[in-house]
Amino acid sequence: MSTYSDSALEMTENFEGLRLTAYQDVKGVWTIGYGHTGPEVRDGMTISQAQAETYLRSDLLTAVIAVERDVKQPLSQGQFDALVDFAFNVGATALEHSTLLRLLNAGNYADVALEFDKWDHAGATVVAGLLRRRQAERAEFAAGM
Repeated sequence: MSTYSDSALEMTENFEGLRLTAYQDVKGVWTIGYGHTGPEVRDGMTISQAQAETYLRSDLLTAVIAVERDVKQPLSQGQFDALVDFAFNVGATALEHSTLLRLLNAGNYADVALEFDKWDHAGATVVAGLLRRRQAERAEFAAGM
């Protein structure tokens, strides 16, 4: 199994931010910690920083497994990190069905880098934070080419 780098973990933590009390994200999904969602997250819920870190590591493991399962081309560490952060944020299913993955598995690395910016919306609205995150992922991916 590949390892998500410490610098990528820091990037994920910075983009997600840490909230120890549950809140609704821009799409109305209950979220806590470093972007953790799930049926256990509900209004009024609070957790410790240690629990937030546990959730993050578990959620990142799901993204690591998705990237390892779905990507059929070799990846540099930076490309792997960019794709794991992407899968963590948009979801493994979204990665699995994306044009980004199709292009990558065809070996078209240059066009893959251009796909990240297409994922900067929450619903029909462009979200500045998502755009910044996609730009960071794109830069990380492109640096590994």
